[in-house]
Amino acid sequence: MGEIGDKPRLLLHACCGVCSAYVPELLIPDFEVTVFYENSNIFPQEEYFRRLDAAKTMARKYGLPFIEPRYSPDEWEAAVRGREQDGENGPRCRQCINFRLDRTFAHAKENGFAWIATTLSVSRRKNSEMINEIGALLADRYGLNFLGRDWKKQNGENLSQERAKAANIYRQTYCGCKYSMPKI
Repeated sequence: MGEIGDKPRLLLHACCGVCSAYVPELLIPDFEVTVFYENSNIFPQEEYFRRLDAAKTMARKYGLPFIEPRYSPDEWEAAVRGREQDGENGPRCRQCINFRLDRTFAHAKENGFAWIATTLSVSRRKNSEMINEIGALLADRYGLNFLGRDWKKQNGENLSQERAKAANIYRQTYCGCKYSMPKI
């Protein structure tokens, strides 16, 4: 179960095109990768679609299947309710990442994927330890494997930025949720 040929199937949670510009090339040699764009946290909806288009562009560049689950901002809002005032990388972010990765694991379980990974940790603004802890807990709960990595190591974020720039895709200026938007 969970394998095609001799490579295990991996569902890669992708947060945006920029983070998807480098991580897939690290995974493709060892996994049959499918990109999963669960980002119900993105606000406003127009921003969601800009990032979606960029992520699809990068998936096409790598020749990877792409899955876009239902955009559910109201469900995401309910999941982080009460944490609106938290700063970046605090409890709200933990709940947000858990919400999105939980949906990724549920899809993986229902569709025969053996492995899950996320592009989230390629950003220097994200706490890789927190992301990988959440992934490990969900892997235990779902009985699946989580490939926890700090993709920003060995120049990963810079390589992602370079590849995104070369692909001429949209490059966002904030994490994604309305609470992380720059104050004007």
